[in-house]
Order: sequence, then structure tokens, then C-alpha cells
Amino acid sequence: MTAAEFSQISHTIPLQPGIYKYYNEGGELLYVGKAKSLRKRVSSYFAKNHDSFKTRKLVEHIHHIEFTIVGSEQDAFLLENSLIKQFQPKFNINLKDDKTYPYLVIKHEPFPRVLFTRNVIKDGSEYLGPYTSVWRVKELMEVIRYNIPLRTCTLNLSPQNIAKGKYKVCLEYHLGNCKGPCEGLQTEDDYREGLSQIKNILKGNLSPILQLFRTQMQEHAMNMEFEKAEIMRKKIEKLQDYQSKSTIVNTKVGHVDVFSIISEGNHAYVNYLRVLNGTIADTKTVTLEKKLEEENEEVLAYAINYLRDAFKSVTKEIIVPIEIEYPEENVIVTVPKGGDKKKLLELSEKNVNYFKEELHRKKILHLEGKSDMEKKKVLYQLQADLELIDLPTHIECFDNSNFQGAYPVSACVVFKDGVASKKDYRHFNVKTVEGINDFASMKEVVFRRYSRLLAEQQPLPQLVIIDGGKGQLGSAMESIRALDLVGSMTVVGLAKNEEEIFFPGDKDSIKLPYDSESLKLIRRVRDEVHRFGITFHRNKRSKGTFKNELEGIKGIGENTATQLLKTFRSVAKIKLLTEDDLVKEVGAAKAKLIYTYFHP
Repeated sequence: MTAAEFSQISHTIPLQPGIYKYYNEGGELLYVGKAKSLRKRVSSYFAKNHDSFKTRKLVEHIHHIEFTIVGSEQDAFLLENSLIKQFQPKFNINLKDDKTYPYLVIKHEPFPRVLFTRNVIKDGSEYLGPYTSVWRVKELMEVIRYNIPLRTCTLNLSPQNIAKGKYKVCLEYHLGNCKGPCEGLQTEDDYREGLSQIKNILKGNLSPILQLFRTQMQEHAMNMEFEKAEIMRKKIEKLQDYQSKSTIVNTKVGHVDVFSIISEGNHAYVNYLRVLNGTIADTKTVTLEKKLEEENEEVLAYAINYLRDAFKSVTKEIIVPIEIEYPEENVIVTVPKGGDKKKLLELSEKNVNYFKEELHRKKILHLEGKSDMEKKKVLYQLQADLELIDLPTHIECFDNSNFQGAYPVSACVVFKDGVASKKDYRHFNVKTVEGINDFASMKEVVFRRYSRLLAEQQPLPQLVIIDGGKGQLGSAMESIRALDLVGSMTVVGLAKNEEEIFFPGDKDSIKLPYDSESLKLIRRVRDEVHRFGITFHRNKRSKGTFKNELEGIKGIGENTATQLLKTFRSVAKIKLLTEDDLVKEVGAAKAKLIYTYFHP
């Protein structure tokens, strides 16, 4: 559908909130989206030339559009998520999570058993969970069985069968693991009290059961029943040991869901901490594939809805690192600035960072387990796709890195025969450039790298990738020409996010097939140079090599400086803030110090 064709129907699109569906000529659903005003949102796709290559491709393939009007933004949000899960359109966010999770089930039967399962069946039973870890569920089962006597047999304990005396107690009764409901030695009310205690344990609320056990221990001791008192003491000890293994922030925090997000290129990673009574009961991290350069706010809202639905969460507060539109009724969205909730968010961020680093490590090792024939096949494909003269058995990639617009460094990674050659990695402290200038920095480090290889008579790479697109590529080529290396190796630019490849002097870019082995290898190289550069930068900061201007203000420490830079992105922007703006972020005393420093 062209812009002219769309203009013929634009006036027919409703102004109300709802969802829209884009279809191609063959009737395939391409994309589902939500909108406060359907007409305004859909018109935006056809009213301008989009920077995103994928958005342009989507618009090119739209043949017809369908709408569903709903009553509110919340209804649009929920319907959009439901349709994405059901149809998984190719241009929507793709959440990569195909696992089935374990549950604890309280069976729908007289004197219900508590069992481990992965299958949720609508038979009236109560399912507790889900949990992300089988080990976690088995640990819970052990705690439950040690502390609360429940039956494990499969007998049909109907009132009629018990009254008839059909059953006799088994060894579990004599061991103290069951109270003998099969012979009528335990009432259903007493058994239900045990089930209630189990639910408290699973919710992280151990205070009622600990208090009960302490009371029973004291009663046994007063009655000279020391063996029974010792059993209760051991149960208290077991529960306290289980409690200490859980990460406890503060019981006053109550029930909250905590989410954090990291975006990198076309992927985002979201971590979820399920907190019950201030105790971290479970954690899960998922990967999402962005299709249309979605903002973090949109990706995070989608992931939150998915994870809360998957884990059946009904908590009334969610903690997130950024403001999001999350229109679920009666749910408070909190972006904490300090305290226990901030600690929880920081813990979630540690988890998502670890997950991303592990994923990168596995990606880098992707070809290392392959045969030489398989590695060569990928390299031959890359040679053909980029029309290289030589097989790219030696690839190098450069990237600049800075922190909140300050402290520039650069990194170079080396891949040989398709796999990372870490001993050949190099990092560079930028020496000749004042301030932040990516072009000048790239020119400097490329010159330093290849003048060194020439001086040491080391082999040159067949392919050099400059991460950053046309501008950085042009700067790198200035150094290549200065060293008289034009034609000695192929140098290309990789546009950030778009994954478009530019050759020097070419107006148009090359776009490799999204799932091609060639592009996968280029992505791995790019992700590795990002990781290496960021790690180098982080290490220098942690060692105190960098010290920003804010930390030079008397009374302002590293934590306050970092907090301000994360919020406002650069010292230059902080200089423009009013004192009131600073008070909202760091309080009156520190705000006065900072404002006075910049405005003497």
C-alpha cells in the first residue's frame, strides 16, 4: 500500500483507542499494534520516510489493514499482547521462551496430596507457582515434608471408606510423617491447617508457622515431653535455614514484582524478580527480539505483561528502572531512587547483566565447536556476500566507547577462522583527541593499530569492520590512505542498529539476509567488540582511572555523580539544570553544592 493509496482511506480509520493489524497481499498477518487514536497512529506509518530499514520493509508489504475498537488503553494493551502471543507476527517483538515451568499442586481430593508437576490440568486442583527452577521446587517439597505431616499414599480417603475401616496406617505414620487420616486419626480441619501453613511457606511468610512451632515446643517442654520438644526445635531450625537461603531485603517491602532491562542492537533482555514478603522467591530472565526498533519502554511493558501472566502474579506494585505506560488497573509502577526497593532493582540489574554476558560468551563460542569445514563454509559465504577478493580468515573490528558522553576509549577484537582470538584483542586509550569525537578517535586508533602491524611485519586482516557507519568509516579510511594500505584489505562500516554494511565511497548500503550465516558472524564480531570495549571501560572506571567533573565538587561522591549522569546523560546537560531540578534528584544540600559550583 502506497502513501497515495493510504490517503484514500485514512479518513475512514476510527479515532478511538484500539488495535490495528497489518496484512500482506497473501493475507499473512505482519504486525499488531495498539493506539490511543487509531487514525493518528496508523497514519504515522505512511506520513514520513522512516529511518528504520525494517519499518520501511513493513510498510512496503502492507496490503490491507484491520481495526478493533476497544473501550480503553488498558483493553488495547491486553488485546495487543494476546494477539501477539497467539499469532506471533513476523514484525512484532519476539519473546524467546518456550520452557514449561514446574508447579506444586494441591490435589482436588479428600486430604489433598501435595505433588510436583509440569502439567496444569483443570480438575479443580490448586496449582502453586510456577517456578523457574526444578531444584527450587524440590527444596520446597523437602521443607514441607519435614515440617508438615501430609499423606503421600494414593488411597481414596472418602468419608465412607474411612468409616468402613478399609485402611490401616503405614510406615509413614509410625515415622511421624503422616497423622493417619486413613484410620480417622486426623480430622480434615487439622489437615487443612497443615495446607494453610504450606501456602504461607510458599508465600515466604514464615512468621505464623515459626510462632506455632515455638509455642508447641514450649508446651512439650512444660509437659516434660522433651523428645517432642526436640523435634519441634529441629523443625524451627530447618525453617530458619531455608529462610536464610532466600535473599531477604526487608519484610516491609511485602509483595512486589521487580523488572530490569538491557537493550543491545535488535535484542533486549528482561529480568524478573518475584518478591514475596520481602523475600526473593524466584527469578527469570528472557530474551526479546526487537523487529521495528521499539523503545525500551514498549519492550519492557510487553515483557512485564508476559511474565506476570506466565507466573500468575497478582501483586499490586511493580518496580522498574524507567517510567513506562502499564495500564493494568490497581497496579502501582515505581521507579525507586533509593532504599530497599532500589536495592532490589540493582539486584535485578545484576542478574540481567550476568544473563547477557553468558549469552555473549556462548555466541562467541558458536563456531568453536564446529568442524573446519563448517567454519570455512561460513567464511566462503561471507566472502561471496561482500564480494571480497580474499577469504576473510582474519577479521578485525573497531568500536569507540564512552561513559555518559565522557572518557573515550576504543577497542579492537580479532577473529581468526571465524572464532575469537582473544590474545590478539587490543584496547586503546585515546590520546590525541580533546573531548568526545568519535570520528577523530576512530582515525587515531586505526592509524595506531595498522602502523604497529606494519612496523612489526605482522599479517594484515582480509576484512576490517568499523562499527558506526559512514562517518567513522570515512575517518578510518583517512588513516588507511595515510598508511598506503588501500587495496591491502577490505574496510567496511557497520551502521549501528540497522545492520547495514557500507563500503568506502558507496552511496547505498548492503543489507544481508537477516538470518544468513554471514550476518550472524558479523553480529558476533560486533557484539564481542561491544563487550570487550565496555568491559575495558568499566574496569578503568572501577580502578579510579576516570574521574568526572562532578566528583571534583567538594561534598559530591562517586554514587551521586553516577546517579546524575545516568539520569541526565552528560555533565553538559547537568550544568543547564536549575537548582530545583537538582533538588528533585539529589536533595537540597547536594543540589546547592552542585548549582553553586557551576553558577558561582
